[in-house]
Amino acid sequence: MSRQRRFDLIVFDWDGTLFDSTKLIARCIQAACADLGAAVPSDRDASYVIGLGLADALRHAAPGVPRERYGELAARYRHHYLASLDDIVLFDGTVAMLEALKARNHSLAVATGKNRGGLDDALRRSALGPLFDATRTADETAGKPHPRMLHELMRELGCTPGRTLMVGDTTHDLQLAANAGCASVAVSFGAHAHDEFQGFGPLHVASTTSDLAAWLAANA
Repeated sequence: MSRQRRFDLIVFDWDGTLFDSTKLIARCIQAACADLGAAVPSDRDASYVIGLGLADALRHAAPGVPRERYGELAARYRHHYLASLDDIVLFDGTVAMLEALKARNHSLAVATGKNRGGLDDALRRSALGPLFDATRTADETAGKPHPRMLHELMRELGCTPGRTLMVGDTTHDLQLAANAGCASVAVSFGAHAHDEFQGFGPLHVASTTSDLAAWLAANA
């Protein structure tokens, strides 16, 4: 007899949670700042903003850049990122984890700070698109940690906050879940470190994708 599900909907962040892109994104933020002659953020500061929408991320990572140059800064970031797309790979075990969750009839969704074009391209390149029932990006709704992303996904898929789980690698993801009244699980192999999740109350902090998959299989 199959075990009853605790969560009907599992929502995943993208970068740093499913895709091993954290270091690349931080490097592209740093390169964009250098292109504009702005102060280059540290690895920690550049990684911290991952998960936010691009405009919010660049504003936090490059506070010395005037607002009228945000468009230029974003363009330079995209230039460096698009030139390195082939360097991005899924974390080992991601496909098997998602397929196992689908086999248990969980609804799966993505809530990401990427823009729609970027996510659609990533879904196409990774061939993960068919595994997800719905997706939301920062440019088509409110960015993290505003709860609108999760509210829209829950409404679209007919799920309640108590039956929805958010999985992400940043405190922005955990705050998003808290703001939407949902439970969360953190992963420590992305942008933010294990000790940064204290105070956000995740049900689990996974150190690897296999750890995450095992926890979800036993507890979700």
